[in-house]
Amino acid sequence: MKLLSPIGYFILPYRCLTSKSPRVRFAPSPTGYLHLGGLRTALYNKLFAKSHKGSLILRIEDTDQTRKVGGSVDALVHDLQWAGIQCDEGPGIGGKHGPYIQSERLEIYQKYISKLLDNGTAYRCFCTERRLNLLRRDAMRTHSIPKYDNRCRNLSFGEVKEKLKAGTPNCIRFKLTSDCQYFEDLIFGGIAYDVSLNEGDPVLMKSDGFPTYHFANVVDDYLMGISHVLRGVEWQISTTKHLLIYKAFGWKPPKFGHLPLIVNADGTKLSKRQSDVKVEDYRRKGVYPLALVNYITLSGGGFDHVPGAGIRLKSMEELAEEFQLQKISSHPSRLNPELLDECNKLEIRRRLRDEKESRALVATLQQLVKCSYPEQKLNVSSDHVRAVLEWATTRISRLEELVSDKYGFLWILPSNTDKAEINKELLEQLIPVLESLSNYDQIHIKQYLREFCTKNNVKFPIVMKMLRSVLSGLAEGPGVAEMMQLLGKQQSLLRIKTYIK
Repeated sequence: MKLLSPIGYFILPYRCLTSKSPRVRFAPSPTGYLHLGGLRTALYNKLFAKSHKGSLILRIEDTDQTRKVGGSVDALVHDLQWAGIQCDEGPGIGGKHGPYIQSERLEIYQKYISKLLDNGTAYRCFCTERRLNLLRRDAMRTHSIPKYDNRCRNLSFGEVKEKLKAGTPNCIRFKLTSDCQYFEDLIFGGIAYDVSLNEGDPVLMKSDGFPTYHFANVVDDYLMGISHVLRGVEWQISTTKHLLIYKAFGWKPPKFGHLPLIVNADGTKLSKRQSDVKVEDYRRKGVYPLALVNYITLSGGGFDHVPGAGIRLKSMEELAEEFQLQKISSHPSRLNPELLDECNKLEIRRRLRDEKESRALVATLQQLVKCSYPEQKLNVSSDHVRAVLEWATTRISRLEELVSDKYGFLWILPSNTDKAEINKELLEQLIPVLESLSNYDQIHIKQYLREFCTKNNVKFPIVMKMLRSVLSGLAEGPGVAEMMQLLGKQQSLLRIKTYIK
C-alpha cells in the first residue's frame, strides 16, 4: 500500500474487472457546451457498454439551478448524436428508469432523504450562510482546512422540532464517520481515503429542496441499476464519500473507474477559453465525427496501438471490439493536433470511397466554393470537384482549406480583360502539343513544356508566367505543371482556347 499524501489517500494494485451485461451512464450538467473531456467520457462509456452488450443511459444532472444554461440540453444531445454516440435510455429516448432529468425527480429524492433521517445517518442543519462564511474565514486565518464543524449534528429532537415549527431555513447533512473507505478503481487500482479528515458533514439536500450532486448521484445510480461508473478523475476524491452514502442505505455500490485528465501536448491543462475545447468548435472547423472520435482514442488509451504502424481510422464497431479498460493509462492524456489532422484526412478519403458519402462531400464543397466566391465565374461541376478532392486528399485535412486564396485557381475561371504579356501565337502553337500528351501528369507536362521552349527559342520562365496568368489569373499558387495536372487536360485546354479567342 502506497501513501500518496498526508490526508489519507492511498493507491493499491489494480484488480481485473468482471461483468456480463453492464449498465453505464453519462451524466452531464446542462451548464453550457459539451467539451472534449465530456465527449471522451460519453464515448468510453458507450464503447464499454457496446463491448459488453450493455446499455448507456443519458442522465441530465441539473440540481444546481443557478448554473443551468437554456438550450444546453438540446445542444448536448445534438453533439452526442453528431459524434455517433447513441444512448439507450434518456431524455427524449425513454426507458423504464425515468425521469432522466434530475429536476423532475425531486419527489424521489425527498423519499430517500427521509430514509437517512429516519436511520440517523443524516440530520437537519440550521446554520446560516453568515456562520458558514465565518467558519471559512477562521480556517483561512489559522491556515487550517476549511470545513463545517458539524455543530447541528448534536441538536436534540426537541431543538430540531422547535426550529422547524419556527420556519427556520435548513438543509440536510450526512453524518461522516471516521472510516477509511477502500475501493478498486478500474483504471487507477486500489484507492483508500478517509474523507472525514478533510471535510465536515456534507450537504445532501439544500434548503431549496434540491439535492446536491453527491446525494442525487448515488440515489439515481442505484435506482437506475448502474453497474459501472466511468467518469473523470476529478470525481475520484468524492467516491469514498459516495461509498459511505451507499453504506448508509445498505446498498451495493457500482464499480468505479476514473478517466485521467486530457491535457495539451505540452502537459498544460485545457482551458475553456481555448477554441479547441468545445465539440461544437471542432464541428464548425470542418472536423468529421469519426475523425474526432478516433483522435480521442489515440490520445486517451484503452486500445492496442502498435508503435510505427501508422494511424488507421476505425469505425465505432471496431473501437468497441478493441476497447479494454485495463489499457487506459492513469497518466494524463496528451492531445496531439497533428493526429487530428491525419484522422480528418483519412475520413475524407474514406468518404470519397463511399458512393453516397462522396456525393455529399462534393455537394458540400460546391456550396463552400459558391459562398467563398459569390461574385466570380466558377467551375464547380461535379466531375471537377471530385477530381479536386481526389488530388487534395494528400494535401489537406479540412475541406475549408480548398477555398483559401491559395487554391482559388481551382474554381475561379480566369478573366480575359488583362492580355498584357500574353503571346497568342505561342499559345496556339502550344495547344496541339498539350493535346498530344498521353501522360498528363506534372512530370511529363513539365518535360514537354521545356522541349517546347527549346524548340521555339523562348525562355521557360516566360512561358510559365504566361500559362499561370491564362490558367488562373493569379500571380501565386502551385507550380504550373501541378496546376495543369489538377485542372486536367480538358479544363486546361479549354481555359487556353477561351483566352485566345
